Amino acid sequence: MIKTPPYLIPGDCIGIICPAGYMPVEKVSECIRVLNEEWGFRTKVGKTIGSQFNYFSGTDEERLNDLQQMLDDEEVKAVLCARGGYGMGRIIDRVSFKKFKKNPKWVIGYSDITVFHSHLYSNYYISSLHAPMAGAFNDAGYINRFVQSLKAALEGKKAKYSCEPHAFNRKGEAIGELSGGNLALLVHLIGTASDIKTRGRILFIEDIGEYVYNVDRMMYQLKRSGKLSRLAGLIIGGFTDMKDTERPFGQTAYEVIRDMVKEYDYPVCFGFPVSHEKENYALKIGAGYKLKVGKNKVTLEE
Repeated sequence: MIKTPPYLIPGDCIGIICPAGYMPVEKVSECIRVLNEEWGFRTKVGKTIGSQFNYFSGTDEERLNDLQQMLDDEEVKAVLCARGGYGMGRIIDRVSFKKFKKNPKWVIGYSDITVFHSHLYSNYYISSLHAPMAGAFNDAGYINRFVQSLKAALEGKKAKYSCEPHAFNRKGEAIGELSGGNLALLVHLIGTASDIKTRGRILFIEDIGEYVYNVDRMMYQLKRSGKLSRLAGLIIGGFTDMKDTERPFGQTAYEVIRDMVKEYDYPVCFGFPVSHEKENYALKIGAGYKLKVGKNKVTLEE
C-alpha cells in the first residue's frame, strides 16, 4: 500500500529549494507571494534559491544539504522544487530518508525531479507530486487550472482530469498506480537504485527539446528493458520543441511512440496535459488512478 504524505491545511509551511539547476530569486518571488498571500501557506526559502555554481544552484554538497534540511525539518510540510534542469542524479544516492520515511511530506516538481520521484516510489513506496514548479506561477500563471491543480492536490482533493481524443489513441480502461515523468530521466534511471517500476502501472511520459532519433532510442531502451510490456496503461504527454537532424528521421515523436507500442493491447492516450509547457496537471506518483480512453473523451481520475 502506497504511503501518502499528510495533506496541507492553511498555515502549513512549504519549503522552496533548487536541488538542481540555477534559478534567480526574481523568478521565484511571485510563487512565494502566492503561496503566502493567495493560498494561505507559509514559506521557508532554502539557501539554493538564487545561489549559483556554474550550471547548478550550488555545489553538490550545498544542494544536498539544502534538500536534506528541508526533508528533515519538522516544520516543513511540503517541499517545492523551484525548477528542474540537471543535478538531482548527482546527489540522490547521498540523500538520507531515515526521518522522511517516518514523517513523509509532499515533494513537488517535474523534469529533473523525476529522479527524486522515481527513487522515492521505488525504494520507499511513498507518493510525491509531479506538478508545476515556481516559474509556472509567473505572469498570473497561478490562476490557470494547471497550477490550481497543484493547490487542489496539496489540499487532498481527488483529481479528475480530461482531454481531447487523439488519432493515435488506443481505446480501453486501466486501473493502476501512476508511475513516470520525463522520458530522458526515466531511461537514465534504468539499472540504478532509482529504476522505475512499471509492471501493472499506468505509465506517463513527456519530454522537451530532444531530437526525434533520441526519442526513438529512448523508447527502444524502455522496451528492451521490459518497461513497456506489462503496463496497465500508457499516457503520452507533451513532446515539445522536438528537433530533427539534417537528414530527417522520417517520423514525428508521436509516430515513433505509436509504432513502439502497437504490439501491446493496453489503452494508450496521446496529448495528455502533462508537459514542460503550461499544460501540466499535478499527478501523484504512486497513487491509484483510473484511465479511460474513449472515442470522444479521455479521463484520468483518482
